[in-house]
Amino acid sequence: MTAPYTFRPALPPDAAMIRAFVRETFAKWVPIMGREPLPMTADYDLAVQNHGFELAYLGDDLAGVLETVAEADHLWVETVAVRSDLQGKGLGQMLMTRAADQARAKGLPHLRLLTNAALSSNVQFYAANGFVQDKTEPFRGGFVVWFSKKV
Repeated sequence: MTAPYTFRPALPPDAAMIRAFVRETFAKWVPIMGREPLPMTADYDLAVQNHGFELAYLGDDLAGVLETVAEADHLWVETVAVRSDLQGKGLGQMLMTRAADQARAKGLPHLRLLTNAALSSNVQFYAANGFVQDKTEPFRGGFVVWFSKKV
């Protein structure tokens, strides 16, 4: 049975909540990467004004965040964050399905994103969800993997 998630777009007053949520959910990657992942350092006050955000709730509690940017030929998935205790239970897949639905609604044929190559569970998640690895390139002392998916 799927958990009864509800979704809503983010509003400018949500920026501080999103920042805290993303910092908490991405903190586990700091020891692996040796630095804070970029979503931990983002300016969410600005991002909420300029990017698409969907917030997933389980009851009254924030459970997930999806941040997207519509580009000319694809929907860029900037950030996907799922509360630690809910990871592996389908919310990430649900958020990616919602991103694909957004892309189709905007007439965009692809989703694109990147992740740090050291985050093997993320690389596996995207591959298992139909994303194709387009390239790997050096970034800040490590490597990033670029993915795309036709929607």
